Amino acid sequence: MQIKISSPQILKILNVLSWIIFIGVCIEAGGFLFNSFYALVLNPIGAKYFWNHLDLSSLYQFDHGYFFVTTTLINIVVVLKACLFYVIVKYLYSRKLDLSKPFSIDLRRFILNLGYLALGISVFTLWGANYIEWIMKKGIEMPALQNLHLAGAEIWLFMSISLFVIAQIIKSGIEIQSENELTV
Repeated sequence: MQIKISSPQILKILNVLSWIIFIGVCIEAGGFLFNSFYALVLNPIGAKYFWNHLDLSSLYQFDHGYFFVTTTLINIVVVLKACLFYVIVKYLYSRKLDLSKPFSIDLRRFILNLGYLALGISVFTLWGANYIEWIMKKGIEMPALQNLHLAGAEIWLFMSISLFVIAQIIKSGIEIQSENELTV
């Protein structure tokens, strides 16, 4: 007995998974944004009970500016992740992927957008991780980088480079596909 899953079925599954991840990342981004605003503007006690039970109160007590920069870097990273999944959901929902002609300008633009977003996530994650390490050298107790969503810059960089290479392959495929259409 052989189970066959067709490409349209795989795309539907990926669409559902992308929506689930997109909703989760949006909730996370909203939580970080709200808690940052709450701690900075409304009530400083919010730094002790930050999103996902993070305790940034020692950083807030040490310097409000350091707290602002740290939360800004975290917010940029989580918002970029939400944007990345928004682009994926938008592309899969628009159904611009034509399986009979897989190489298209829309697909190349989609992959380039993902590459640029992954590169942005990598840059801000690396910047945030280096900033947190610098803060920790000052003797301030900080949560782990994984909990702050500032770990894995190398992985995001690798992903962005891979996506840029795939975009160049698709560019070559578009050229070959257009040449084949002209010769027929």
